[in-house]
Amino acid sequence: MPFTPKPWPRRLRSQEWYAGMTKDAIYHRAWMKNQGFPADLFDGRPIIGVLNTWSQLNPCNAHLDQLAEKVKAGIWEAGGFPVEVPVFSVSESAFRPTAMMFRNLAAMAVEETIRGQPIDGCVLLVGCDKTTPSLLMGAASCDLPSIVVSGGPMLNGYWRNETVGSGTHLWRFSEAVRAGTMKPEEFVEAEASMSRSAGSCNTMGTASTMASMAEALGMALSGNAAIPAVDSRRRVIAQLSGRRIVQMVKDDLKPSDILTREAFENAIRVNAAIGGSTNAVIHLLAIAGRVGVDLTLDDWDRLGRDVPTIVNLMPSGQYLMEEFYYAGGLPPVIRQLCEMGLLHRDALTVSGRSQWEEVREARNWNPDVIRPPERALAASGGIVVLKGNLAPNGAVLKPSAATPALMVHRGRAVVFEDIDDYKARIEDESLDVDETCVLVLKNCGPKGYPGMAEVGNMGLPPKVLRKGITDMVRISDARMSGTAYGTVVLHTSPEAAAGGPLAIVRDGDWIELDVPNRRLHLDVPEEEIARRLAAWKPTVPVPEGGYARLFHLHVEGADKGADLDFLKGCRGAPVGRESH
Repeated sequence: MPFTPKPWPRRLRSQEWYAGMTKDAIYHRAWMKNQGFPADLFDGRPIIGVLNTWSQLNPCNAHLDQLAEKVKAGIWEAGGFPVEVPVFSVSESAFRPTAMMFRNLAAMAVEETIRGQPIDGCVLLVGCDKTTPSLLMGAASCDLPSIVVSGGPMLNGYWRNETVGSGTHLWRFSEAVRAGTMKPEEFVEAEASMSRSAGSCNTMGTASTMASMAEALGMALSGNAAIPAVDSRRRVIAQLSGRRIVQMVKDDLKPSDILTREAFENAIRVNAAIGGSTNAVIHLLAIAGRVGVDLTLDDWDRLGRDVPTIVNLMPSGQYLMEEFYYAGGLPPVIRQLCEMGLLHRDALTVSGRSQWEEVREARNWNPDVIRPPERALAASGGIVVLKGNLAPNGAVLKPSAATPALMVHRGRAVVFEDIDDYKARIEDESLDVDETCVLVLKNCGPKGYPGMAEVGNMGLPPKVLRKGITDMVRISDARMSGTAYGTVVLHTSPEAAAGGPLAIVRDGDWIELDVPNRRLHLDVPEEEIARRLAAWKPTVPVPEGGYARLFHLHVEGADKGADLDFLKGCRGAPVGRESH
């Protein structure tokens, strides 16, 4: 999209704090000078907030303190004034009850950090699953010039001469132990190989998916998504991003200029091509809501339906993020989609150039990692949106990670009322279940868990695993890890805790899954469904106080991005009045 830079020089937002000889200006400058900053740094040059999600309790992001130094070097080089600002860091591996519950809190904190402080632009230093969407949501709400720098994926894991994908092999090895084909001590031995360097998951999990989404949206420099965390080129792109944000401030190139309807349509199609995480659905819906783009679940199904999955990465395929980077990373994927006529070539990026200008010279160095369309992992790789009397507002499924034979299936429901019920009963040898059944998990949506945890890829009953069965149809209002796989129906909306039809499913009910026709049907007479819904009463209590109560009362459904209802829309970053 055409973009016209604003004239430079001009008065910047930060000058409302630092310019002039008023008492307030002297107060602000004097306090900053206790860090040894020279007076001429307050002369009107762009002040850039380096919003850093570094945390030692967030292993994916524990190296971002080092990356921040390279970002700051780039800002200094371009004539800017970098200020590093720690922001809420949501760790996927440690936060309870689930990191997803705190994505919105992090976004709210980031938004107010941007709005309330004297900065003219932002570098969003992200890595772990929720840090990318939360910082993008906050930045979109404020609409100051912003650029994403991802921490990058960790190196490949290896165990007994087998390539090990973080997350994906955790699920596989766990099932093998429960099936009796792997010893517990071997599982522990393999543990050391799963996360052997700094960085986020080395599979196409949610972290790498969201890094790819940031690049596909145009909010990161081309090539940002795939560079391994410990590769020197990760530090190079951090420094280049620091340089770039200064010019973005001078040009007044804002998120609202980049995050257009066309940008989101591009991202949805790129997600299909890379076999991206189902979590991208919720996060892109939330980001779109913040910038005022009317994106819906139906858009996901419509736009992704005819896009082939051409990136051969776990959990859908064979390779890991290292091989993806060596093959060329995301740029040749975007180029391929552009040449197929599937993307908006003119969509603007943070570079000031279009997507097509960024990728037209990109090369694919390994056609088994980034496959040609005729050798795609899945001819129709987009996220499937299912609807029916069991999911009136929609549910999602990832075809590239599912079993083709189960895409049309009718089975008897085996119902778990919540995650505790599932854990208590799934290994019971007397459980009335076989591989033809449909496992149903309730009360794990945004209100139910609370927060909507990644428990939708329920482990199979040991009695089924011992038969050599590795997949069953599973349905829930939960999410699943982007590293997971299986014929798993997720995000069923409305959720059970809000009185959706999932809440009234009973053991022995028959459920029909028809992916080609996008149908999810509870085979129970309409009169009986109406009777059950009329008799339903909430079982999930409203928290007594704190953020948990705020979240419960205001969180929207998964079909709307699970954001808080009062955070929708771009509210800008005005400078408020103050006096000392």
